[in-house]
Amino acid sequence: MRKQRFEIRVFLLNIPGTRMVKNLCLLFLGIVFLASCEKFKGDQEVPAYLSIDSIYIYTDYAIQGSASQNICDSWVYVDGQLIGAFQNPSKFPVLQKGTHKVTIMPGIKKNGISSTRATYDFYAPISYNVKFGMDSVTRLKTLKTTYASNTNFLWKEDFEGTSIKLDTTNRSTVPVKVTPEGSSFTIEGLHSAIMITDTVNNFAEAQSHDSFVIPYSPVYLELNYNINTVLTVGVILTGPSAFIQTPVVNLNVTNNKSKKIYIELTPALNSTTGIDHFRVYFGAFMDASLTKGIIVLDNIKVVTTK
Repeated sequence: MRKQRFEIRVFLLNIPGTRMVKNLCLLFLGIVFLASCEKFKGDQEVPAYLSIDSIYIYTDYAIQGSASQNICDSWVYVDGQLIGAFQNPSKFPVLQKGTHKVTIMPGIKKNGISSTRATYDFYAPISYNVKFGMDSVTRLKTLKTTYASNTNFLWKEDFEGTSIKLDTTNRSTVPVKVTPEGSSFTIEGLHSAIMITDTVNNFAEAQSHDSFVIPYSPVYLELNYNINTVLTVGVILTGPSAFIQTPVVNLNVTNNKSKKIYIELTPALNSTTGIDHFRVYFGAFMDASLTKGIIVLDNIKVVTTK
C-alpha cells in the first residue's frame, strides 16, 4: 500500500480524564485505519455467479400422481459442500474457478412456514458440471426434477376415480363430496373433494379410509387446498389399546386461491409409545362470521421412503 501522511487531530475540553479519552480515540482511529489498509492487501478474489429461475417437477401420473408443487428455494452444493439456500429466482456468487459439480436440492417451506425452510428429500437432486470463471454468470434458468427413486407413496388420492379413499368421521355433520365436472371449485383435473358447512351443520371432519403402518423414516403429507375457514390437519394414532387424535397444523383461509403445502407428520407419529398405525384427518368448524364454509382438497399424498 502506498504510504500516505495523515494528520489526526482530537479536540477535547480540559477536563479530568481528557488524556485517557484522547488516547482511546487515537487507538480506535488507528485500528480502523490499519484494518482498512489490510482489507486491500494482496489479490482480491472475484467470484463467479450462478442464477436459477425456478424448479418444477414432472411425474409419472399413474405412479406418482399430480405434478403440482410449491418449490420455493434452491439449496446449492458445489463438490458436495453447501454454499447456501436461495429463494427462487436467484443470482448468487460462487468462489470457484474451473469445472465443478453443482448439485441443487429443491427446497420447500415445511408446514407452510417461511421460517422452516428445508430441502424436500422426496424430490430428486439436480446435478450439473459447471465451468466457473471470474465475474462470469452461468444461467441455469428453469430446472426440472421428479420424485426420488426411493419414494414410497403410502396414500395417493386425486378424486378422479369412481371411488375415493377419504371418509367422513362419525362426528362430522356434513359429507365429503366430489365436485362435478366444470365446477369452479375444482383445483385440478375434473374433480376435487369438497365439504360445505352452514350455520346448522357447522362441523366437517374426514379421515383417510386406510390406516398406515408407522414407518421408521420421515413421513410427509402433500396437499392442495382452497378454504374459507381454518382447517386443522392431523393424524389419528392407533395401537392395541390406544386411539389418539393429534393435530399437526392449522391452515389459514386462502382467499379463494388454491395452495400447495408440505406437512411433516414425523414428529406427531413418533410422539407416543404403544401405537403402530395412523390415519390422516382434516377437520374444520365453520367460522362464526360465515354463512357457508367451504373446504376443497385435492392431490393428497402421504410419502415416505422405501
